[in-house]
Amino acid sequence: MTTVEIIFLGVYFSLLCVLGVYGSHRYRMAFLYYRHKFKLPTPKGKLESLPKVTIQLPIFNEMYVVERLVESVCRIDYPRDLLEIQVLDDSTDETCGIARACVERQRQKGHDIVYIHRVNRQGFKAGALENGLKLAKGQFVAVFDADFVPSPDFLMRTVPFFSDDKVGMVQVRWGHLNREFSLLTQAQSIFLDGHFIIEHTARNRAGCFFNFNGTAGIWRRDTISDAGGWQHDTLTEDLDLSYRAQLKGWQFVFLPEVISPAEVPVDMNAFKSQQHRWAKGSIQTAKKLLPTILKSDLPLVVKREAFFHLTNNMAYLLMVLLSVLMPISMVVRFQHGLYGTLFLDLPFFLTATASVCFFYVAAQRERGAKGWERVKYLPFLMSLGIGMAISNAKAVAEALLNQQSGFARTPKTGAEGKKAVTVKKAYRGSKSLLPLVELLFAAYFTGALWFAIDARIYTSVPFIVLFLAGFLYVGSSSLLQGLSGRMKLVESTPAVDAADEQPRRAA
Repeated sequence: MTTVEIIFLGVYFSLLCVLGVYGSHRYRMAFLYYRHKFKLPTPKGKLESLPKVTIQLPIFNEMYVVERLVESVCRIDYPRDLLEIQVLDDSTDETCGIARACVERQRQKGHDIVYIHRVNRQGFKAGALENGLKLAKGQFVAVFDADFVPSPDFLMRTVPFFSDDKVGMVQVRWGHLNREFSLLTQAQSIFLDGHFIIEHTARNRAGCFFNFNGTAGIWRRDTISDAGGWQHDTLTEDLDLSYRAQLKGWQFVFLPEVISPAEVPVDMNAFKSQQHRWAKGSIQTAKKLLPTILKSDLPLVVKREAFFHLTNNMAYLLMVLLSVLMPISMVVRFQHGLYGTLFLDLPFFLTATASVCFFYVAAQRERGAKGWERVKYLPFLMSLGIGMAISNAKAVAEALLNQQSGFARTPKTGAEGKKAVTVKKAYRGSKSLLPLVELLFAAYFTGALWFAIDARIYTSVPFIVLFLAGFLYVGSSSLLQGLSGRMKLVESTPAVDAADEQPRRAA
């Protein structure tokens, strides 16, 4: 081997090692989940009387879902004299009129509901929440995004946990109204199941920090104030506030058995926009708070988990580098035969690829999926994760370079099961040149696949196929959906998975 080849393989192997470490962290999450699975949270005591609660509904151009949101929130079972609802509307389209009319209808029915419209979007969602908080009457503040349909028992199942004066926030699990809509929505639902069922449960019950997810949770108002309030210097104001509050000593509670159904994006560009915001915001939060966390006197296990949690999206940047180097690595090492290839590929498979399979199969098992249902989406799941790497790596790079951007809303369509409506173009995800880059990567891996088969490096073929399929699907879907105008969504009988069935009936 030449010196150049040795240096190249050293860099390549280092990339695999770092990605392997992040991949192996999924095993730890699963271990912590099963270790603490039966450590069920229970209220410390009993509240002497129910407190005043304000429910905030931040919306921006949500004409397809705002009525569903307001009506479902008004069905929440709680004394009317103790419940205030704020519709925090920053909209610039027909949503304003729809929301105003909906609020007026509910007010006439006796609900304490107010419509608050801002003429500017300063601070975006965080700014709207902070503005509403100035006018709120409640000691506790719940938040629901526009695409959520909370169940009537939401408050009666979360408020009792505040009998413990140390509890600052209670988060419930997200359900998925349109899991069955398409292959894309199935994959997103599985991703979110892993995050909520495994990660949130593991972190919370192991005594580590976890985060409010921006919606479907309720805060003690004093906690928000003590932590410094809503701030908008990151794109994930929820993650930022969560860590600041827990650094102040406040305790959080996660209730996986309480499910609040919501809509996942049906459009690839909308999904990419959402993931871009989450990836960029998490790195912004890491830059802002991780130094303070690491310097604190928190236990090592808490610091370690916070590091992995906040920096996890760095793996996308490394994944793009790996995508560039993987085909070249085959050319460098194909002469070493099967064992030389396995030396690098097998450890990566065990720490990264296999960990993905184990993690999400565990999440689906805990969700109640049976047999084939637990595994049939795994190949697509892995390909989609790879295909999203370029978009998310761009988000990470922007955060590292302090490149600021506005809060890009995730378009909502009102999709439930396989039923939705015709959606105008303004409610689609934004277009960019990234699909062309993703298709170039797909072409690059097409050449790599041909070379691997021709050189009989069969152990690399499954990896190459996953990368090729991921970039091709994400790139082509983004391009085709971006070129289309209005989107006609299929209309049929809504289908709801078992985990979401009860909340949907209740809502």
